[in-house]
Amino acid sequence: MNVEELMAYAKRRALFWPSAEIYGGVAGVYEYGHIGALLKKRFEEVWTAYFVESQDDYYMIDGSNILPEKPLVASGHAALFNDILINCSKCNTYYRADVLLNDMGIDVSDGATVDEIDKIVKEQAVKCPKCKGAMAHAKPFNMMFDLGIGPEKDEKGYLRPETAQSVYLNFSREFNALRKTLPMGLAIIGKAYRNEISPRQGLYRLRELIQAELQIFFDPDEWKPILGRLGSRKVNVLMYQQEQMESITIKEWMEKYKIPEFYAYHLALIDTFYTEVLQVPRDSFRFREKGGTEKAFYNKVHMDIEVNVTSWNGFKEVGGLHYRTDYDLTSHSKGSNKDLSVNINGKRIMPNVLELSFGVDRNVWMLIDQFYKKIEDRDVLQVPAYLAPFSAGLFALQKDEALQKMTESIYRKLRRHARIALDDSGSIGRRYARLDEIGTPFCITIDFESVDKSSPNHNTVTVRHRDSKKQERVKVDELEGFISDNTTFDINKFA
Repeated sequence: MNVEELMAYAKRRALFWPSAEIYGGVAGVYEYGHIGALLKKRFEEVWTAYFVESQDDYYMIDGSNILPEKPLVASGHAALFNDILINCSKCNTYYRADVLLNDMGIDVSDGATVDEIDKIVKEQAVKCPKCKGAMAHAKPFNMMFDLGIGPEKDEKGYLRPETAQSVYLNFSREFNALRKTLPMGLAIIGKAYRNEISPRQGLYRLRELIQAELQIFFDPDEWKPILGRLGSRKVNVLMYQQEQMESITIKEWMEKYKIPEFYAYHLALIDTFYTEVLQVPRDSFRFREKGGTEKAFYNKVHMDIEVNVTSWNGFKEVGGLHYRTDYDLTSHSKGSNKDLSVNINGKRIMPNVLELSFGVDRNVWMLIDQFYKKIEDRDVLQVPAYLAPFSAGLFALQKDEALQKMTESIYRKLRRHARIALDDSGSIGRRYARLDEIGTPFCITIDFESVDKSSPNHNTVTVRHRDSKKQERVKVDELEGFISDNTTFDINKFA
């Protein structure tokens, strides 16, 4: 499925579309329809259960979208949160330099400097795609959205460029509230805002985006998670300056590349999340190390999480695992003149941070890309059942009074425990097709045997399975348990 087909499907089935579409839309800003909002919510729920709620010392918080200027000066965003901008000297069309050059088949690293961009443009004689004019000199462009705070707008502020800053600013309060122990994990799912130069990659490059992040504060001398069976888990990794991806066990990778054990442990957890929880095929998933100018200067180890996204013809980033050392709390200590170091077992330390960062919108796109399939004469979104927007579809076989009465009774009972889609329009085949296309794992049909007291199938319904099309009879009073057993995310299966 290519980008155009995916976008057409997303609009047709109420997943997502450009914001203010009736006015022509706005680049890099999207709306979620009711199916997309449910799919996104399911991903967020499963992510939270797996990375946060399954841990004893990890907690969700929620921070403000608006930040004053000083924290973002201290964090480095005010000076360094830049992309390289380049414009045509003739028609004045602006481009993000690396995107423009990559689209022309010219390789440019993520961390390319202004001078490097200018050199490439000159050597390759790059012209404006729009008017063939000469390109002006490249320059840095800060991607933060600035705003004035107060009635006179005399206090400068910004929409937060990443959710992580909300966590660092609340570290001290949470540390004191949580019995002053490490490691301590603070997670957040929320909006971040980036004034992207040329956001034209669907949900992959947005000006308003959703992040799911977990920041783990720890003492690097003391935190030693036990790898256990995770050590023998094979992962696909592409290390910096290597051309070939290698499949290697976590323990071998850790020893070969001198990776800290706490980092390797969490890389294994992420691998499990994608290949087992989300069920992304093993050969479509990998970690790619960033180094040199691609890696943020404060990261000691930086691995991107990548999935082979067919609509974009290759591996695309969906998240990252970053060992940020003590940079963040040290920076905010200096910027605020507040000591954020802590006393642990009689030792004063500045906690280090391990960051697990995921783009929620990117992962929604990735799930559709991976699991929307044409199977024979059907279009099916084959996401795992616990990620499906609706747990089941429910309908009467025909518009018969007895069938509809029973359908309504069952719906009232089931809706208290699961998201159920009612559908009474068209033939049974058309209803199956609509629910297959939005990923509904089970369709429940009330037929004449269900209401016939003389039938051995009285008070049973037909349950049809999305993937196999298998049908089985299930007792009405067992439906709630059936749906719960087959659609609830059970973290214990992946522990």
